[in-house]
Amino acid sequence: MPTLHVLSHSPFGDDRLDSCLRLLGSNDALLLCGDAVYALRDGSDTQRVLQTAGLAQRLFALDEDLQARAISSELAKAVDYPAFVALSLHYDKVNSWL
Repeated sequence: MPTLHVLSHSPFGDDRLDSCLRLLGSNDALLLCGDAVYALRDGSDTQRVLQTAGLAQRLFALDEDLQARAISSELAKAVDYPAFVALSLHYDKVNSWL
């Protein structure tokens, strides 16, 4: 069952991102929002992990949060709130990593 995983916590405070990546199925997607977008910061270890995770076309980031933190990334597709809703409807399940 394809799942959209939603992370909102900084990847530098705990291991939610690592746990999520271990559980991601081949049809699952990952949406970074809030402080989780810091994972896309250029040159960071988390950016390198995401680059090697094989998430092409399945890694998204909330555009508002990217802009608020002055982060740009070609690794993740930036989405607005309507696209976030569309993503949540596209996948069978949504798992928020609280």
